[in-house]
Amino acid sequence: MVDLVASRAGQTTDGAIAARGLVKHYGKVRALDGVDLDVPEGTVLGLLGPNGAGKTTAVRVFTTLLKPDAGTATVAGLDVVRDADEVRRIIGVSGQYAAVDENLTGRENLDMVGRLYHLGKPASLARADELLERFDLVDAANRVVKTYSGGMRRRLDLAGSLVAKPRVLFLDEPTTGLDPRGRLGMWDVIAELVDGGTTLLLTTQYLEEADRLAQSIMVIDHGKVIARGTADELKSQIGGERLELTVSNASELPATEAVLRKVGLGEPSIDDSAKAASIAVQGGSAVLIDALRQLDTAGVVVKDVGIRRPTLDDVFLSLTGHAAEDAAESSDDVAKPTRRGRKEQQS
Repeated sequence: MVDLVASRAGQTTDGAIAARGLVKHYGKVRALDGVDLDVPEGTVLGLLGPNGAGKTTAVRVFTTLLKPDAGTATVAGLDVVRDADEVRRIIGVSGQYAAVDENLTGRENLDMVGRLYHLGKPASLARADELLERFDLVDAANRVVKTYSGGMRRRLDLAGSLVAKPRVLFLDEPTTGLDPRGRLGMWDVIAELVDGGTTLLLTTQYLEEADRLAQSIMVIDHGKVIARGTADELKSQIGGERLELTVSNASELPATEAVLRKVGLGEPSIDDSAKAASIAVQGGSAVLIDALRQLDTAGVVVKDVGIRRPTLDDVFLSLTGHAAEDAAESSDDVAKPTRRGRKEQQS
């Protein structure tokens, strides 16, 4: 596995987003516990982990909303504490909750963001119209946001994070609340941004999203990095390909198990109730053909068969002990109100 982090001893990083020994406490809770990371310019790092793992805390440190208790974090070479004002000028941020003004229209919201970035009125309005079209909000551009659906608000918030064409973008679960069409559209937008040179740190509960968008993936749990690498590297750690099949009758499972032992690696997995069996294999289609030939000779009637590669969900389950969907549904985040009355979650 390729480690994204250089040794701490006297080495620096050229990463557009970087951290060394990052620590953040919430009382007795250690939300970040010595996190190291690098995101090279023009790439995407997918940050995965259960709720409460520290993902959102890391984003808030990088975006200057929280000060770390120890360690360093830089964005485009700028220290997030010492150079906070400069960092804010070059980043875009979309958090877990849509940060939009409900009493303004969609166009007015984006225009306001443009004015805050000192784009000037003509450029600000032009950029607002461009983003309203990109995020399929043209028909609702002049409606007040309080009349928007949750998905529309989410898309408007994402558009707001792109108004200033940021060099570095932080998206904290950006497609939560979007329907499948909206999610696919957002993936296309992210891909376009990265192709144009934008650097992105992405937290997500959708493992398909990380698999599709991120060149590198980092998994954190309880504030610690527990795995990192490309999607393929992480998948390869849990055993490569598996031959999976279903037979017509449970009485055929003993003969099936005998065949699988000959063609596979390690011990077969047998599910009597589902009349199913599987085993780790090497060789792909050649092993599949050999297995089918031997099963036919043994008189086993195969109803369904295939070779399956591990998914990121398999990786997540292996590393954290539960599936990503369970992590999303069972949050152990520590929430506290901010001065604006919103909730701050650790991750």
